[in-house]
Amino acid sequence: MNPPRMPVLFLGHGNPLNALDDNAYTRAWNEIGRSIPRPRAILMVSAHWYLPGTFVTAMEHPRTIHDFGGFPRALFEVRYPAPGDPELAAHVATLLAPARVRMDHAWGLDHGTWSVLRHVYPDADVPVVQLSIDELQPPSYHYELGVRLRPLRDEGVLIAASGNIVHNLHAYAWGRHVQEPYDWAMRFETTARELMLARRFDPLVDYETLGDDALRSAPTPDHYLPLIYAMGAATPDDAVTFPVEGIDGGSISMLSVRFG
Repeated sequence: MNPPRMPVLFLGHGNPLNALDDNAYTRAWNEIGRSIPRPRAILMVSAHWYLPGTFVTAMEHPRTIHDFGGFPRALFEVRYPAPGDPELAAHVATLLAPARVRMDHAWGLDHGTWSVLRHVYPDADVPVVQLSIDELQPPSYHYELGVRLRPLRDEGVLIAASGNIVHNLHAYAWGRHVQEPYDWAMRFETTARELMLARRFDPLVDYETLGDDALRSAPTPDHYLPLIYAMGAATPDDAVTFPVEGIDGGSISMLSVRFG
């Protein structure tokens, strides 16, 4: 019997402290895990593995990476001991050909992955493989890689991407006060929602043409590009829903998107 087709997720991960918190975002992440078919494995594209080249984690036991500073000690003590899946890593490399994908045995699971997954699958019992984002390639390249990953959905693999549609740390209210969402952040998030609901992905792939709101919302590509992978892995018949909403600190969109 074939497994059910898995949805594709884009998860707005936000502040690393969400890994420890019980809040509206983390409860919504947990509900996602309980509402979708249980995957046999997860392929995660994280904003925090952004470097020259395309790599995939291929170890049996990926380490938990604490790729941040200045946070409470309790956050550095978090471990997410999900197993890896070297066979899936090799399969991903085959699907992405002719792109060169190198097997990685040094990285692991960064906080873009585990800060969210520890709420989606708190038992850390679903194998996880991470795919890097090649900083040298244009958005269209990343969209095409997402398209090539589609077959995984019919093989019981959950394709999940972790970043933020709006991610401007220069404008973020770092604990000073409760900051209402900036107008430009709200406008760009609304534009992104409308385009996704209309299945008009091309403008979002070529997001730098969407004007000043887009450039303020994604001043660097790293947190935005995971959304492009998720859109690429979506199919024309997928419903588009938004299981998590909100803007944190005025300039970080916590919007999550489910395709399918």
